[in-house]
Amino acid sequence: MKLTLIQGDITLIEVDAIVNAANSSLLGGGGVDGTIHRKGGPEILDACRAVRAKQGKCKTGQAVITTAGKLPAEYVIHTVGPVWNGGTKNEDQLLSDCYVNSLNLAKENGCKTVAFPNISTGIYRFPKERAAKIAIDAVKDVSADFPEIEEVIFVCFDKDNYQYYQSLLETE
Repeated sequence: MKLTLIQGDITLIEVDAIVNAANSSLLGGGGVDGTIHRKGGPEILDACRAVRAKQGKCKTGQAVITTAGKLPAEYVIHTVGPVWNGGTKNEDQLLSDCYVNSLNLAKENGCKTVAFPNISTGIYRFPKERAAKIAIDAVKDVSADFPEIEEVIFVCFDKDNYQYYQSLLETE
């Protein structure tokens, strides 16, 4: 599995699946979640509503998959990252679960390329450097379980996240 790092807008990336840092309602929100819903169009919200009608809200650490609407990807994998509470509420494991559960859905749906945003590092206040390490470690730790997935792209919207990922990926 190739790991790639770019700084940019995840909604412009041409991959099989982009991952959305969603909230548990799956109905859109701020940050990357709002951008994905706006740029992807109403098809994504309609699909999220169908998922909610079937299973209810999405729990922290879990993931669901929908169409990508007007985005250049085939799918959007919505995962709910943890809100940072000082590290006392199992946040590290829940964040790691977001990456692993998203990769499981990608595999189940035949995806070969997946793009991840910086989950939980915006309004959920997860420390960026810690989140970058968890993301990279989670993907590397399970990469052998996903030989079908050829490339994972970490898409950093801001410079700070990009520099943390770059530093961690260069040292490995």
